[in-house]
Order: sequence, then C-alpha cells, then structure tokens
Amino acid sequence: MAFMTLEQIDVSYDKKKQILKGLDLSVEKGELVSLLGPSGCGKTTTLRVVAGFIEPQNGTFTLDGEDLTKVPVHKRNFGIVFQSYALFPHLSVYDNVAFGLRTRKMAKETIDQKVKSILEVCGLSELAERFPKEMSGGQRQRVALARALVIEPKLLLLDEPLSNLDAKLRISMRVEIKRLQKKLGITTLFVTHDQEECFSISDKVAIMDQGVIEQYDSPENIYKRPATEFVARFIGFENFLDLRPSRGAEHIFKAPDGSSFCVDMDWGGEPFVGTIRPDDIRLAERGQKDNVLPGVVGVRTFLGKSYQYEVETAAGVLKVNMAAEKVFNEGDGVRLYLPEDKLVLVRKQSE
Repeated sequence: MAFMTLEQIDVSYDKKKQILKGLDLSVEKGELVSLLGPSGCGKTTTLRVVAGFIEPQNGTFTLDGEDLTKVPVHKRNFGIVFQSYALFPHLSVYDNVAFGLRTRKMAKETIDQKVKSILEVCGLSELAERFPKEMSGGQRQRVALARALVIEPKLLLLDEPLSNLDAKLRISMRVEIKRLQKKLGITTLFVTHDQEECFSISDKVAIMDQGVIEQYDSPENIYKRPATEFVARFIGFENFLDLRPSRGAEHIFKAPDGSSFCVDMDWGGEPFVGTIRPDDIRLAERGQKDNVLPGVVGVRTFLGKSYQYEVETAAGVLKVNMAAEKVFNEGDGVRLYLPEDKLVLVRKQSE
C-alpha cells in the first residue's frame, strides 16, 4: 500500500462548481510528487485537502495507513511552506524556526539542538540572529523550509514556494529543495505552475485539468510520451496530425492526404491524434521515403540558436525548429522527416 493516498476525492465550493472530481493519487514514501496544471485545475485545492484546510464531500485521505480525512490541521504534523513564506517579522531566524517546537512544549535543550541542526542542514547557521527584513528572498525561503522541516513532519507540502523569486534564484532554490528532500528522505507534495521547475525536481508528476489527473508518471515519460492531447499541448507539443490506422499494417497510420507514417508505439483503440515536437522534426535525407512529408516554408522566426519555421504541408501547417547554420526563406520547398520514435499517439481531447 502506498504511503499517501487520495481516493475518489470530490470537492465542490458550491453546488454548481465542482473543483475535484473523483481524484485518485498515490505517493510512495520518500517521493517528491508535483501537481502541475493551468490555473483553476484543482492543484492547490488538492494540496489544501491533504493539509486539512478543506474537508472533501466524498473520498478518503490516508497517510501511513491512517485515515486522516477528518483530522484537523493542527493534529496532522505536516510541514507547510507557502508562496508568501509567512515568517514572523519580529522574530529572528532562530526564533522563527523554533516557533513550531515551542508550541509543542518541547524541552529548551531539545529545541536548541533541533533548531541548530536544521539551520546547519539548510545553510542558515550564520544567519540565526538576523530578522526576515535583513535577508534576501532566497534566504527567507530557506528559513521557511527550515521551520517546516524542524518539526520532523510526516509530509512536506510546498505551495508555489518559488514563485516570488527571480529566475536565477528559482533555479538555485529548486536544487536546494531537491537536495534537502533527498537528504532527509521526506515525502513531499509540491504545487507549481512552472513546468521546467516541476520536471527538474520531481520523482513523479500529476498533470491536472478540470479537477482530474490527466497523467501521473515520471517527468521523463510525460515529456516523451504524453497520454492525452491536453497533456501534450500543455507541455509544449505544437504539431498535431489527424491520423487513422492503416488496415492490415500494425504501427502504420495514414493522414487524410494519404501520407503514411510508422509510429513506434501501440494504441488501444480510443480516438487519438498524432503529435510531435518542433525540435524532433528533421530534414529528410536524399532517398528517404518513410515518414516523410513535403512542404513549403512560410513564416520564419529567429529563436537565437535556431529558427522556427511554419511549414505548409498536405497534412497541415507544422512548426519546425532547425539549427541556424542553414537558413530557409519563405517559399522554399523542404522534405520533413518525422521519426517514428518521436511521433506520439495521444488520446484525443473531447470537444
């Protein structure tokens, strides 16, 4: 049995608007799992159900075999880090971190040992006497993490913890979060809207839309093999082809114009579309015929190290990224190769 489970969770804020719809999620001990999706998809609501701020209308939440669905927030012993840090401005770093231990009425010597230990782990020992206003955003974020970790929580909940930091600091802080999480072996649920951030630190990712999880898998599998059209569009696939199975030929699919494509994956029979990233389309070599689509170059956009072209083909307009060494002009004819291991079949999005 998984360490943390959400089973058939329903949450409605009123009778007309259901936020979570029979949501299921399983997290193994020590994993860092991210909830990713567009605004309003239900990821923060899911975190708030786990934290105990929201009681679902239906479903159960269990942790380490214990049903916590109706257990109040203050009895869950979870560490929570919010987007705003929520540090006490009148308390030093040491006292901010010690706050949770003092409310638990621990012995002074125990508090001192635990605080000093976690400050060292988080690289904050030299800042113990400083106040929040005297520190950078990254330092304040580490204090918030230390305060959440010092109570030795069973679960760490991170709600958009890096969104207030600048781009460079976000990168260093996400590495820091991953380092601490792995060092302490703490099970973590992370809410973010940043795909790069999410994929870089997560063991697994749950991509959500309209209150359900569209796909739950490792970052690598989601990036290479999105399960649905929604997931594919959300993570950056821009080219979609209307394909149909070719009779009597396994793994061969045809576009409406008659173009034939081999796809290196099985399909279960549900309505689907083919998709491929702009980076994965290449120029066909001379004599190459399979998975080749001729087209004419349209709009060209400079991306720095490469160009993106909109290429008009009989199967539709495809976006193609190519290195800047060779530049094509509008009206140039090209032959595009769609590799069979990069062309993916995804479940078609309902209208």
